[in-house]
Amino acid sequence: MIWLIGNKGMLGSDIERLLKKREMVYCASDREVDIIDYKALDKYVKDRKINWIINCAGYTRVDKAEEEIEESFKLNRDSVRNLALFSKKGKIKLIHISTDYVFDGRIEKDREYSENYKTNPINIYGKSKLAGEKEIEEISEEYFIIRTAWLYGLQGNNFVCTMLKLFEEREMIRVVDDQCGSPTYAADLAGAILKIVEDDSVSYGKYHFVNKGMTNWYEFAQVIYKKARRLGLIESNKKMEIQPVKTEDYPRAARRPKCSVLSTEKIEKEFNLKIRDWDKALEDFLLSLKENRKKLEGSAGQ
Repeated sequence: MIWLIGNKGMLGSDIERLLKKREMVYCASDREVDIIDYKALDKYVKDRKINWIINCAGYTRVDKAEEEIEESFKLNRDSVRNLALFSKKGKIKLIHISTDYVFDGRIEKDREYSENYKTNPINIYGKSKLAGEKEIEEISEEYFIIRTAWLYGLQGNNFVCTMLKLFEEREMIRVVDDQCGSPTYAADLAGAILKIVEDDSVSYGKYHFVNKGMTNWYEFAQVIYKKARRLGLIESNKKMEIQPVKTEDYPRAARRPKCSVLSTEKIEKEFNLKIRDWDKALEDFLLSLKENRKKLEGSAGQ
């Protein structure tokens, strides 16, 4: 049986959709099981035979983490330590989701971070996620740490949905153009995670998963606008100006890596994955969003 932790979040909800679709045996939890409390883990799985844990839970408020340091480390380090100890004790395979923010972003623009590249987080969120990775590495042997970046999906807050909202509300927005990375559709990452489970893999270690290609936030916003307009997700006659700005002109509480493109060569080879380009994945997401809106409008009209 698979135990999916964080099933109500963006990635967790996409994983659960796939689990149901593929009729895989699983149980799922979110905040009702306090994974910071080790006893809560034992209590939850008391009468269940767990073979895999997929941990999608985490503190993800990047800017707020600069203030809520203790809270971010509790969820991103301490709870992960519990899961590592629990999985080792029960001989359970653990899949844990991490982030590109474990890197400082100083890699050259035309290069990609491999799994073994030196980590050097520049904000509290990245430091707390790296601390969680280290807990797993020190405690467990049967683990998969999967780093991802620029994640978006149907559930929860993300850049794509924020842009769509702003396109409706404003006539001009400013978007940073000097931070590069690879936008990643949560549904694609969910598929890769379940491939590891379905293969019952023992190829343990760290992996990177992002959609193919590189862009910056400004270019990403432009592509979202063009595709959403063409698909009718925003009014075709509405004027919209997207202005590029530099990071220093858009101050945030937490520093961001300037370039955090992750290499997916390892995960592609190990699990025979074909990862699609980020713009094609984005189109699929927007089509799903359009379909969801139609369903909601249909049910509201009944």
